[in-house]
Amino acid sequence: MARTAMFSKFHFTRIFQRTTGISPGRFLMVMRLHRAKQLLLSTSMSITEITHEVGYASVGTFSSRFSSSVGVSPSTYRRLRGVTPQVPVDNRAVAQPPIPAIQGMVHAPESEESEDRLTFIGLFRDPVPLGRPVRCTVLEKPGPYRLDSPPPGQWYVLACSRLRGRQDYWQANWSDDDALIGVHGPMTISRRPGAMEADLHLRRMTPLDPPILLALPLP
Repeated sequence: MARTAMFSKFHFTRIFQRTTGISPGRFLMVMRLHRAKQLLLSTSMSITEITHEVGYASVGTFSSRFSSSVGVSPSTYRRLRGVTPQVPVDNRAVAQPPIPAIQGMVHAPESEESEDRLTFIGLFRDPVPLGRPVRCTVLEKPGPYRLDSPPPGQWYVLACSRLRGRQDYWQANWSDDDALIGVHGPMTISRRPGAMEADLHLRRMTPLDPPILLALPLP
């Protein structure tokens, strides 16, 4: 890829990460797992067949990466038809939170403010939604949100909004032509009085935005 773009490997990697938010290797992993989600929902292929189809040699490696990124195992994702009863959250023990909450407003583009949209908001370590969030919420529409007791560290608040007029809006077999995303960060959680403010301004997804892997719930 670097040779095709006529860059050195290291310069290409820097440009790619600055543009997409993640390295070429992680972007490829996301695209492979996104394809696996599509195959799990739309075919009767076995987990082993899907593993090899998306470029993994080991079923164990594929299943482990799928589970950590999507929040459920491949077989569970297929059984639940791409949605979960609740958002899978990273519940590993953390120190006492130094602030009570992160809160703010989710703003949709003016041309889409009247649309009926379900909006997911999560707190992630990366500027793209990889793995499970440490805190999250789902809104009936863009507007005010609050993430209680965020753990210490450096985080990104990420949002994804989809139209509610179709039953598969969280699933992996749709195109992203109606998806809106937003990001705020990085923000460092440190000891200070009151909640931290973090407004999110949604925009259209582009081909340079990695697909959202996390399995999300129906309302």
